[in-house]
Amino acid sequence: MRIALFSGNYNYLREGANQALNQLVRHLESEGHPARVYSPTTENPAFEPAGTLVSVPSIALPVRTEFRLALGLSGTARDDIRRFSPDIVHLSTPDILGTRAQTFAKRLGVPIVASLHTRFETYLEYYRLAWTRPILEAHLRRFYRRCDHVLAPTPALVEEMKLIRGDDRASLWSRGVDRALFNPARRDPEWRRSKGWSDDEVVILFFGRLVAEKGVDRYVSTVRRLQRRNANIRPLIVGAGPAASAFTALRHEVMAGHLEGTELARAVASADILLHPSKTESFGNVVLEAMASGLAVVGAETASATALIEHEKTGILSPDDDESYSKAVISLVENARRRADLGAAARRASTAYSWDNASRSVAQAYQETVFRGPRPRGD
Repeated sequence: MRIALFSGNYNYLREGANQALNQLVRHLESEGHPARVYSPTTENPAFEPAGTLVSVPSIALPVRTEFRLALGLSGTARDDIRRFSPDIVHLSTPDILGTRAQTFAKRLGVPIVASLHTRFETYLEYYRLAWTRPILEAHLRRFYRRCDHVLAPTPALVEEMKLIRGDDRASLWSRGVDRALFNPARRDPEWRRSKGWSDDEVVILFFGRLVAEKGVDRYVSTVRRLQRRNANIRPLIVGAGPAASAFTALRHEVMAGHLEGTELARAVASADILLHPSKTESFGNVVLEAMASGLAVVGAETASATALIEHEKTGILSPDDDESYSKAVISLVENARRRADLGAAARRASTAYSWDNASRSVAQAYQETVFRGPRPRGD
């Protein structure tokens, strides 16, 4: 199969969505399926792309300037797609590029698979745009209905897509984790001491992009509450982004910045508890990486976290308020044995997540969609 993949961010910033897409393309090409990727690009990308990357015209977003918005599908890109002659089109973002590629694929008679990576509708309240949610949700419903198949990262989202579409043409595309990289053996007492922490202090990790929709304010308010109760609590912030200044409200915070590879794995494994209050995740890659690292996780009680965490067995799911998060975290701070038991169980649970298995499920969905053929253009 020849796959034309369209992405709003394939490699210019590192995030969970493009990590999954690059893993997929790497797997597809290793199995003999050439992939051609159409995405905005920058002069200094975060990492080398898998597959063949074709740049499309784009501009920086006005509020979140680190992201770029593709302006559509240029004539040059359309000619390139025709020459490539894809067997299937994969849309990973419901943006201008995705909708134009969707219409073009229908015109060419090529089947379309979409994958859901980001709950864009949940971001709006963090940017004073909640009033636009009905408009965005209407666009998303139309976008996913016009595709021939939809891939979603959790069983709950698969069922939601089936309801939106009114059929059963939706299936699971889970995620994987590198358990050799994210491993409890990466814990480094000397690294911890180099940050000024004594061995009996408990390190509470924030892990991810430092943006409002990841629950930054909730993390800060919860940890401030915890620090008033227990002087041995130390915040570790791993990531970068425009909301970094919010963490200066904490005492003894360590801002590790953006880390990669073994440095990232060492920092994660050297923490004690992941506090993950984000309510906007579609999957939660950082939760899975923390679990594989043997951390006890306290996460928001959301569909994405529920898909990963078995409450009180492989982590703790909490209602979204400071008091509930504080009670959950302090129960682990004050009980090192329980913290270790949850972390060990989380590590065992992470064995269920393999990038190869996840990518094979996408290839299977491609094959079934090509076999069925595209829906009529009017759909």
